[in-house]
Order: sequence, then C-alpha cells, then structure tokens
Amino acid sequence: MSQLVNLQEEYEKRQIQEVLDQLDRDLIGLVPVKSRIKEIAALLIIHRLRKSLGLSSANPGLHMSFTGSPGTGKTTVAVKMADILFRLGYIRKGHLVTVTRDDLVGQYIGHTAPKTKEVLKRAMGGLLFIDEAYYLYKPDNERDYGAEAIEILLQVMENQRDDLVIIFAGYKDRMDSFYESNPGLSSRVANHVDFPDYSPEELLHIAKIMLAEQQYRLTAESETVLLDYISLRMQEPHFANARSVRNAIDRARMRQANRMFAAGARVLTKADLVTIEPEDFLRSRLFRK
Repeated sequence: MSQLVNLQEEYEKRQIQEVLDQLDRDLIGLVPVKSRIKEIAALLIIHRLRKSLGLSSANPGLHMSFTGSPGTGKTTVAVKMADILFRLGYIRKGHLVTVTRDDLVGQYIGHTAPKTKEVLKRAMGGLLFIDEAYYLYKPDNERDYGAEAIEILLQVMENQRDDLVIIFAGYKDRMDSFYESNPGLSSRVANHVDFPDYSPEELLHIAKIMLAEQQYRLTAESETVLLDYISLRMQEPHFANARSVRNAIDRARMRQANRMFAAGARVLTKADLVTIEPEDFLRSRLFRK
C-alpha cells in the first residue's frame, strides 16, 4: 500500500500558514515578496515530507539574497523567514542576528577573524542577516580586511549549512556587482528575493497604521496633504520608503505639539491631542520650495 502524507495537516502542525498570514497582515503590498516566501516555504515542507517517506533528494539551499531599497520590509521578512525555518526544523533556534560590515570587519591585522567568528557564534543555530553586504568587498583598497570576513563566511556557509542560514541584503545593483565579484559566494546563495519600492498610496496606508498604533489620526485633508508630501519626498535623495514615512510622522507629531503650545494656555480636548492637521505636514521644507 502506498504511504500517504497530508500536506494541509503538515502545514497546520508546523503552523506555517499562521506565519504567512501574519506576514500578510504586517506588510502592506509587496505581493511578489510574499509569493516568493510562500514558494520557498512550499519547497521546504515538500522536502520534509519526501524525507519522511525515505525519498532521497539534495537538501534545498537555504542561504538567501534580499535586494531592494531601504524601508521595504527586508528585515521584517527575515524575522518571518527565521520563524518558518525554525518551525520546519531547518534551524535549531528561531532567532535573527542583524549585522553590517562594522560588526564583521576589523581595522587592523588579526582583528577581523575574531570579530566575524564572534558574530557567527551568536548567530549559530539561527539566521544571520548582513545588511548592505556589498560593503564587505572593497577591491580598490589593498589594506581592507573585508575579503577575510567573506572567506570565513564562505567556509561556514559550506561546512555548517545545516546550522546557520545567511541572508545578504542591500540595493539590487550593488548586490549584483557584489555577487559578480564573488562567484564562490554567489553559487552558495540559492534564493533571491527582490523587494519593490512602495507606491505613494501604499505608503499612505502604512502611515495610517503607524499613526493608529500611537493613537493618532488624520483628517481627510491631512491624508491628501500627506499623500502629496510622500509623492514629493519620493523624488528626493535618500528616500527610504516606510522609514522616511515614519520620520515624517515623527516630525508631524512634534509640529502638532508645538502648534498647541503656540496657541497659548487653553483646555485641550481628546480630539486635539490625537488629530494631525494638514498644517503639521505643510510646514515641511518640501512644501516651501
């Protein structure tokens, strides 16, 4: 008699759908990213089911590349990915360690190896997220020690791939150049996920969620002004999607507080305290150009 496996039962037992549903709730838009994560989860769970029936197949590559602009949810998705890998038994722990070049590369001979190995020790059994990974490689600087950190990472990715998953992250064009310069690294990264920029409407939605979490609200006029602000800010240098929106909200809250103080001593209503008015955005330098 053929052995039977129940895919839905396995999903429910491992609570994978719960993580995917939470990803849908936590992140606005990013449909291609969510689809890619679901595809990876499907591959991993099918591999587990095949293994349970004694079917042989190569272990799926788990190391990943997350590319996209700042503020597009890469770290949030990495947290969910760590949870999925833990629930499916691909990592011993569900923790995420986030680092940059400064955490891995030393400033003098003999400094890099201990720094990199200490980070790897903290991340072992979980997921290591290396943001702006291309800064590890500086071929124009002969005295740079980033290549040493990369060599150590390569050894761990090959020899301890059952106990550590690494995600390299950064701008897509720079990451492409980074992989071209490091073919050994590129060959070990199986899953590439590209994070698109948000639309102005999606960022407005995100802003409203951020404000609601802090018990603020926008008037209809404020929503229109904030959408205009977002459209203008997207054309400026160093735009960081949701991160820039959060900064705009923080400044609007500060202007709201100062506006109420400037009005002089008076009794304030709850509505006064929770409402962000159009002028709290209109005082931005973007509207004064």
